[in-house]
Amino acid sequence: MSAPMSELFRVFGRIGLMSFGGPAGQIALMHRELVEQRDWLSEDQFLRGLSFCMLLPGPEAMQLATYAGWKLNGVKGGVLAGLLFVLPGAMVIAALALAYAQFGAQPETQALMMGIKAAVIVIVAQAMIKLSSKALKGTAEMLLALAAFVALFVFALPFPLVIAAAACVGYIRANGATAAGPRAPRMELPLRTIVFWLVLWLLPLGVLYGAGQSLLFDLGVFFAKLAVVTFGGAYAVLAYMAQEVVQVRGWLDAPQMVDALGLAETTPGPLILVTQFVGMLAGHAQGGWAVAVAAGIVTLWMTFVPCFLWIFAGAPLVDTLVDRPKLSAALAAITAAVVGVIANLSLWFAFHVLFDEVRTVDLGLMELTMPVFSSLIWQSLPLVGLAAVLLGPLRRGVLRTLICCATAGLVLHALW
Repeated sequence: MSAPMSELFRVFGRIGLMSFGGPAGQIALMHRELVEQRDWLSEDQFLRGLSFCMLLPGPEAMQLATYAGWKLNGVKGGVLAGLLFVLPGAMVIAALALAYAQFGAQPETQALMMGIKAAVIVIVAQAMIKLSSKALKGTAEMLLALAAFVALFVFALPFPLVIAAAACVGYIRANGATAAGPRAPRMELPLRTIVFWLVLWLLPLGVLYGAGQSLLFDLGVFFAKLAVVTFGGAYAVLAYMAQEVVQVRGWLDAPQMVDALGLAETTPGPLILVTQFVGMLAGHAQGGWAVAVAAGIVTLWMTFVPCFLWIFAGAPLVDTLVDRPKLSAALAAITAAVVGVIANLSLWFAFHVLFDEVRTVDLGLMELTMPVFSSLIWQSLPLVGLAAVLLGPLRRGVLRTLICCATAGLVLHALW
């Protein structure tokens, strides 16, 4: 079925404005709009598109929107749907980043952020629990998740290495089980499409390098690399991004990184927009408002243009890709490992929200990040409890919970 561009603009514009609550809520919203209410996609088309997007690096909800737009009106429909899914949140993030750079150090802002960050502790924990119930189906998956957690939390191994190792384990495990199966059909890659989007994606790096814009070039290279390894969603890659941005490159400090995730939760669109916030803060620190805006544009470009590359190159091959057992096994192993990755992120985030001081303990091959327990911020505990009640027994939405916790943070600040 096809749909006119005007209708796509109206429907995906509304989806982009209403897409709060993370990928699960965003995918459910698209299913309601595209399958249940309009019958633009069949249930099978929607599920195959979702399975395909879960094979890809990057934000699966944004890529599913792009795939749906492509299915309904070709490449121009895919571009329109993908842009409308990202741009509303990107504009909000830009405003929040500039406001944060100006007012982030004020006590009232910090009180608001304390409430938001307390809620995010519970949101991330919920994401880990939901994913583990789906991904950890047996002992092998549980061991993969545990190994990923230990690799990151205890040995501080690079995130891409952990994901690549998990994929290899899944692929090798599938070898014996699928060797006798039918031979998968040959895939014909659309080389012209790949070359076009690859050049479009990486061209700004050459321009920035030639213009001597070292910070913008470094940001572009880093977020281009990040776009290739973001399997498992934004939560999975945030720990790696925090390690690189805070410890290796020094673009942000740990509290700013924690605030970035908290504010990204308050906006519509994909959570990976946290990259834009990080890029803008890094740009503002080194060059003021103009560099912050330029850094935001570069970060958005390097993060989301490859999503169009993956979709338009792979969408014609969906039936072939999703039916490949070895590829599915590798993805399942990555998903299991991502549970451990998110557990590591949960601890890192909680330590930096609940304690004033966090230190790294070097034990030779092991490198542990641990809080100084005497630096506990006791005001954060009732805020975490409030978020747990709102998101748990009361089943309030993410946005409402964030607003309530931010307000409670302000009240605590006024009282003490």
